[in-house]
Amino acid sequence: MSTSEAVQSARIARTRGVKHEIGRIRRRDDVFVLQVVQPALVGMIDGTVSTLAPIFAAAVSSSSRTALLVGLATALGAGVSMGISEALSDTGEQTGRGSAIVRGGITGTATTLGGVFHSLPFIISDVRRALAVAGVVVAIELLTIAWVRHRFLYVSLRSSLVVVTLGGAIVLAIGVAIGSA
Repeated sequence: MSTSEAVQSARIARTRGVKHEIGRIRRRDDVFVLQVVQPALVGMIDGTVSTLAPIFAAAVSSSSRTALLVGLATALGAGVSMGISEALSDTGEQTGRGSAIVRGGITGTATTLGGVFHSLPFIISDVRRALAVAGVVVAIELLTIAWVRHRFLYVSLRSSLVVVTLGGAIVLAIGVAIGSA
């Protein structure tokens, strides 16, 4: 083998090695997204969006204390429900989604956190001020969800912001309408 052939052979081997390593990293990243990011994202979206209506309905129709209690109850209840649902959805063996118990724990925890974050402002006794602070918290939650979708699922940040904000606004409007009735 000539020197130029040896150099070319070394380049090909190096290129194959780099391609193999890139493929390995992509598979590892795909597993992380499938087994951790996706269950956490499902939980965060559910916890953030589904708890808006009862919390804001309680705040508009009653008091900060009631909104806080309703918020904590819905966040914890939703976390348990989503955790169990995710754990029972599949074993993870057929889909490669990982341990059902781990996925359920991730989803349940993220659901609970998604609901708790915008419940905590209702510690403030002035319901108008608490509603304003909760609105800011919800905006931060929705921006975070949009960023995670963009970062890990390669969704356009603009379209993600539109979809997530629209969903949150619809549920929030439902809560305010029912609370005002």
